[in-house]
Amino acid sequence: MEMPVTERLGLHIKRVEQELMAAKHAALRPLGLTVPQYAALYTLADRPGLSAAALARACLVTPQTVATVLANLEAKELVTRRPHPWHRKVTEVHLTDEGHRLLALADVEAVAVERRIADGFSPEEREQLIELLGRVSAQLAGPSEQG
Repeated sequence: MEMPVTERLGLHIKRVEQELMAAKHAALRPLGLTVPQYAALYTLADRPGLSAAALARACLVTPQTVATVLANLEAKELVTRRPHPWHRKVTEVHLTDEGHRLLALADVEAVAVERRIADGFSPEEREQLIELLGRVSAQLAGPSEQG
């Protein structure tokens, strides 16, 4: 069954996602951070001590991607890894003081990008957009119809 390009919601969602990532990359580049590095710092600030595997799940990336991100953040002395107090095979990841400092600067830039988006909508429209995107997620997570 054919579907006109204008009705293919996935293309619209992908385009906007790519534009959002490009805007965030541009905003974070002067600070020496990538979007995945910022996401990892942001997540670790909220949930200190996560393992690399838990961080990958929280950031919606592969374990391989998180390994690379963490290696780069560790090289920049923005995170430290240390053994979990009781689980010998688990390593916890924590922000350093410099990681917290750089995250604060990066968050100002990331929030500015988010505000640019939000400013294009009324509060009601923002709420509706969030609800609609939630419905997209629910549709994708639910059982697919095999035709």
